[in-house]
Amino acid sequence: MVSGRQVESGSGPIRYGMVGGGQGAFIGAVHRIAARIDGEFELVAGALSSSPERAKASAAELGLDPERSYGSFAEMAKAEAKRSDGIEAVAIVTPNHMHWPAAKAFLEAGIHVICDKPLTSTLADARKLAALAEKSGKLFVLTHNYTGYPMIRQAREMVASGQLGDIRVVQAEYPQDWLTEKAEDSGSKQAAWRTDPKQSGAGGSTGDIGTHAYNLLRFVTGLELDSLAADLDAFVPGRALDDNAHVLLRFKPRGKAPGAKGMLWASQVAPGNENGLKLRVYGTKGGLEWTQADPNYLWWTPFGQPKQLITRGGAGSGPAAARMTRVPPGHPEGYLEGFANIYAEAARAIRAMRKKGGKPPKDVIFPTVQDGVEGVAFVEACVRSSKKNGAWTKL
Repeated sequence: MVSGRQVESGSGPIRYGMVGGGQGAFIGAVHRIAARIDGEFELVAGALSSSPERAKASAAELGLDPERSYGSFAEMAKAEAKRSDGIEAVAIVTPNHMHWPAAKAFLEAGIHVICDKPLTSTLADARKLAALAEKSGKLFVLTHNYTGYPMIRQAREMVASGQLGDIRVVQAEYPQDWLTEKAEDSGSKQAAWRTDPKQSGAGGSTGDIGTHAYNLLRFVTGLELDSLAADLDAFVPGRALDDNAHVLLRFKPRGKAPGAKGMLWASQVAPGNENGLKLRVYGTKGGLEWTQADPNYLWWTPFGQPKQLITRGGAGSGPAAARMTRVPPGHPEGYLEGFANIYAEAARAIRAMRKKGGKPPKDVIFPTVQDGVEGVAFVEACVRSSKKNGAWTKL
């Protein structure tokens, strides 16, 4: 089996623009690569920086038409909405506090939105954005890229089919080490905005990587959170936001099964860890383990039997994983392809919606604006709980 993943073709690539992602940015380049992997998107416009001069220079480096390099996202949304060849979608890759105003401008202009996570920097803005997205009738895609990994789709399929039985325990962790020292004082642009409450929001490690771990466990298991108890720390002296989080999780009962329990650890001060995202799910019939650093392998252990290895495209891998697979088994496939799979799903949906009254196909799966609202609610609940000595807190 080489690949079960196919993207709709015809009627030319989807015209898109980008807000943020200019010189000195990291995630913008990742989005641009992901958007062009399948040839489904063409970057034609951008407001690539809050600095008009840097935006212009960034656009020139990317070969954009100077007339479609804008000094602000508001100018871009207004101008592109008037063009017969205007953008159909926008990718928003700014710091968190700009997600809400930028997304608002493009939704109101009738343009689909693909937005980096977390959804916004405050829960109030997240809820307003969700209401606006629903009212607009436009597509809103949140790029939790790990949901695009083939073996994560495999794990989700196995849980949904009942292979694990009733879920009892979920463990998610995402340790890094890059903020072990105070990098925000050394000129690091990426560290500066992530540790600034005005740009990042209420959470540091919880908002930056904890939301990824939380979204992943929700995506795979389908469990609904009942309450959490969080212990957050800013270990680096003078840091305004948490750089380490330990969170206990209680999930709502499903059917006759009692509610599952879980733990989540997110840290950016754990030396020796780069992007150590890991998920473990244990049920009455067996358990699953997946590690982002080795994403093509999923370990499956039926209770009372030897541990089994399921590989991407290999024996035991099902249609959900195949739909996300690009290359033959045994070849590395990971981070960029995970992003590309989210863009591929967005492309399917946008193409369907090009038709009058068209709706996204039912088999298209991507994180939505509602997932984003829950992610921001998770962050704010962690902060509230920690301020109350780890008291159990609802979202």
